[in-house]
Amino acid sequence: MKIRLGTRASVLARTQSGGIADLIRARHPEITIEEVLIETGGDQDQATPLHEMGSPGVFSAEVERALAEGEIDVAVHSLKDLPVEQPPGLVVAAIPAREDPRDAWISEGYPGLVDVPPGSSVATGSLRRSCQILHRYPHLEIAGIRGNLDTRLRVHQERGDAGLVLAAAGLNRLGLSNRIRCALSTTEITPAPGQGALAVEIRSEDEELTSVVAELDDASTRACVDAERGFLAALGGGCHLPIGAIAIRTGGQLSLCGVLGLPDGSELIRLGFEGSAEDPRSIGRELAARVRKAGGDAILHRLDQQEKI
Repeated sequence: MKIRLGTRASVLARTQSGGIADLIRARHPEITIEEVLIETGGDQDQATPLHEMGSPGVFSAEVERALAEGEIDVAVHSLKDLPVEQPPGLVVAAIPAREDPRDAWISEGYPGLVDVPPGSSVATGSLRRSCQILHRYPHLEIAGIRGNLDTRLRVHQERGDAGLVLAAAGLNRLGLSNRIRCALSTTEITPAPGQGALAVEIRSEDEELTSVVAELDDASTRACVDAERGFLAALGGGCHLPIGAIAIRTGGQLSLCGVLGLPDGSELIRLGFEGSAEDPRSIGRELAARVRKAGGDAILHRLDQQEKI
């Protein structure tokens, strides 16, 4: 068997897809794997803020198109970049064991966000991160930033921002853990739904490949991200909205924390809910319903109005 494995061309994306290829080869050394690099809309435009780019899937749509049209056999995505609605005929056959889902604080001058003096700039390109930083630390300012991980690290240093917030998983996968000043707790900044997890996507009709890829699936990770993405879907959101969610599985129980707020941090709702790990998406839907009742509907309305301006 030969597998054409499609991924974005960034160093991080290729490292992630290379890790998946290694997992497949370890189980099936007879399989030949060919890497196919695909440029996405998010790669072509590294200047426009993500929340202004409109359609969901700016980092996945082109890869999924190639998969659907038979140009590749397997697609590897950062799960947090994958829209909650999948194209017909495609399926996430495996979600391997998750890396650290937390956000990381990068700074030469300050041990943590709490130590940053008033008026200082913190770099992030994420509305989710901006919302939570400004809600807890309204005396700070946000400096927008885009680009691949190495680009953001370089720009942050050149500008002299007080610090930079990135996903810990990407830094760990690239061997850059030494750049992390501290990992931010999930109550200080709740991660993006699915953060730290990878999605291995194939065509649903490909039964032979399904049996190969499914061996990589981690049941506990899948349950957690299903709850997180269930919360995201029930709020009608994507990566362009300030929504965070993190789930933890303990035995047969799963606890989920979800966040919804306004980009300027003026309003934020953070609630939790626990239920059976057998039905994780229902936990996500229930938590979303509770957030809506606690003021989330008004926040979603304001976010919708802001998008139309």
